[in-house]
Amino acid sequence: MTTTGRRALLVAGAAAGVTALAGCTSSPGGQARRPSAAEREAERVARAEAALRLRSVTAARGLLERYDATLAAHPALAPRLTPLRLAVAAHAKALGEGGTTVEPATATTSATTSAGVSPAASAAPSAHPSASAPASGKPTAPAAPVRVAADPRAALRELAAAERGASDGHAAALLAAPPEYARLLASVAAACAAHAYLLTEGARA
Repeated sequence: MTTTGRRALLVAGAAAGVTALAGCTSSPGGQARRPSAAEREAERVARAEAALRLRSVTAARGLLERYDATLAAHPALAPRLTPLRLAVAAHAKALGEGGTTVEPATATTSATTSAGVSPAASAAPSAHPSASAPASGKPTAPAAPVRVAADPRAALRELAAAERGASDGHAAALLAAPPEYARLLASVAAACAAHAYLLTEGARA
């Protein structure tokens, strides 16, 4: 057999292999297939975890907004509040690192499956910041501005109350969280409780 003939045979064999692989990973006629029960369950678990992360991140960001509003209203409190604010910002970042949305594990087209992407992979949480956008795609109404007491001591008490509320919320959420995220929530809840104590004692000083 000539060199040209061998090359033609190899090309034909490779093409046949690709065709067979595509046939194993897609439905006849290139139609989409429905996810299996295991894929749907994986999506359900991933969605529940993503929703929990979104609630936790939202709570942390709300607390961060209160710190920013308090610092804007009372710049003299910066030496006391800045370290606590930095900690809250770190909490918000850590709580959202796993993603806050999930791609649906719905029907997969033959083009996708032939590329080697499994429907189960689409159930993994997304880590994009835009993940917190509503599923409807409609813009959410802007949050109401945070009101801060005119008296600095009262403003500190408001921050302490917000920290206690965040601590309680994170502690309640960890009951439904997976082990690793539950440990993170427990750590953040403890930090919020410590912040509340420091703010309360500072307000009494």
